[in-house]
Amino acid sequence: MSKVKITIPQLKEYKQNGRKFAMITVYDYPMALLVDRSQAEMILVGDSLGMVVLGYEGTVPVELDDVIYHLKAVTRAAKNTLVVGDMPFMSYNVSKEEAIRNAGRLMKEGGADCVKIEGGLNVVDTVKAVVDAGIPVIAHIGLTPQTASMLGGFKVQGKDPETAKRLINEAQALESAGACAIVIECVPTEISRIITEKLSIPTIGVGAGPFCDGQNLNGYDLIGLFDKFVPKFVKQYANIAPMILDAYNSFAREVTEGTFPTEKHSFTIDEQIIKELD
Repeated sequence: MSKVKITIPQLKEYKQNGRKFAMITVYDYPMALLVDRSQAEMILVGDSLGMVVLGYEGTVPVELDDVIYHLKAVTRAAKNTLVVGDMPFMSYNVSKEEAIRNAGRLMKEGGADCVKIEGGLNVVDTVKAVVDAGIPVIAHIGLTPQTASMLGGFKVQGKDPETAKRLINEAQALESAGACAIVIECVPTEISRIITEKLSIPTIGVGAGPFCDGQNLNGYDLIGLFDKFVPKFVKQYANIAPMILDAYNSFAREVTEGTFPTEKHSFTIDEQIIKELD
């Protein structure tokens, strides 16, 4: 049976029916093509591309144009997968009008099916404005990498009663604002379970335990391609970085030894033409 792209309303139906779903983060055409051939329902083109493919130390330097560039590559490949475009730092923080304009660019220019906005109570009005403009929004609470410095670094959130209650309140407020789903990142299992039970929209866990309606992992992490660091919540289903390195070294060695290319990998022309050239 061929895969068919799910819709935003179907996400809510999945939750109602108790059906789990998967979202994989990728940023380029060949990786998106593989996700599109897989059983995963969603792709996130996240601002984590700043670290994974651009070499930044964090996500803050990522520009809106960076996300659009990678969205275009992904959406060329992912014809049967719902694609989410991440709103990078300062693309929605200045004003609601600018947030709507930039979210619109992710959809018009990048081809995203919906956008993702990080933040809690501070972005509720922004989320509502973007949704009211006709743009589906996935919210993102818990560890929000764009503002990790304010959270004391990349740490688990909601470990004490005060912050746990705040997360629950934020999730409910974002649902009321019109978010179609909520990413919960690096939050204790018990808190994400409470949030998931309280909401009628689906939750997507990133290091938030098994009770979320969906799960998201970075595609480069789960195949062992990006190995600069591996978060605790990542399960590596393959480890291809050593295989790629071995292939590169084999190529370099054969070039040095003169054993590549061979006749098999070369083109020839008729000998008569060679004689005429001589």
